[in-house]
Amino acid sequence: MPVPAQRDPGVTRDILATWLGDPARLPGARITDLQTPEFSGFSSETLMVDVECGEAALALAVRVAPLHHKVFPETRFAEEYRLMRILDADTDIPVPPVLWYEPDPGHLGAPFLVMRRIEGRVPTDMPPYHTGGWVTEISPAERAAMWWSGLAILARLHRLDVTALQLSFLDQPRWGKPGLDQRLRYYEHYMNWAYPGPKPAAARALAWLKDHQPSERNVPVLLWGDSRIGNIIYAPGGTPLAVLDWEMATFGQAEEDLAWYVYLDRHHSEGMEVPSLEGFPPQDETIARYEELLGRPMLDMGYYEVLSGFKFTVIMSRIAQAMIEWG
Repeated sequence: MPVPAQRDPGVTRDILATWLGDPARLPGARITDLQTPEFSGFSSETLMVDVECGEAALALAVRVAPLHHKVFPETRFAEEYRLMRILDADTDIPVPPVLWYEPDPGHLGAPFLVMRRIEGRVPTDMPPYHTGGWVTEISPAERAAMWWSGLAILARLHRLDVTALQLSFLDQPRWGKPGLDQRLRYYEHYMNWAYPGPKPAAARALAWLKDHQPSERNVPVLLWGDSRIGNIIYAPGGTPLAVLDWEMATFGQAEEDLAWYVYLDRHHSEGMEVPSLEGFPPQDETIARYEELLGRPMLDMGYYEVLSGFKFTVIMSRIAQAMIEWG
């Protein structure tokens, strides 16, 4: 969801040139191109930077923490940086290589990440990819390849050994034990932070989720959190090049990520009152394939789909409130 960008390109270029040219990073670096977006996302701002350093040419992406309106109650940029570094170095999950993290807001007004830029195509949220954009123009076979390859990455993620990878820093024990206890308490806090007015539908959904909370019968796994094809960079043909946006990463049941993967696709078709594009499989086929990939049944999927709807409502209520604040 975009908001107008307010950043001065010339000033930004000078600041980044100085920062990148530090002897600890790219001494002698020269910025040859800087693209500051006309519109910027609420969750972060992304700057596209081309750099020459000696004979080397680098294409970089700089993600800046939100300056004006936050989608989430807290910004977890440092944790996202650590997770992406580990995934890049020690797993087969394709993420953009993250080069540096700058916690000091004195440079660009907020902490930022610098990563190598991956060239490819990302399914659009505006317009939702079932209604317009390049996904509507490719073949059904390529759409199917995108869907199933994204699902395969999700299964690889859920099979990672979180202890061996030392990912405990992602846990948020102040909200409860990993999984649904933590998620429901966090999103109850988030809901009340996101929007100060009455929210009867969301409150009823939360009450239902608490009353019907299932037992979690499997060991918690690493969850992407924002698991959807709109967060994957694809090559032509449907091959994933990189997985993006790890700010919602946490621990829980694999069903939670799978339900979000399916729910956000439903939102972009059924939620927009348009039919799903040919090539995207129905939900039951997706769940059946995931059971094969993970080697176990997917449990309580109806519950996790309601949870997805509740989480999406909370996030969108915050974005709507921020749009009102923005004017």
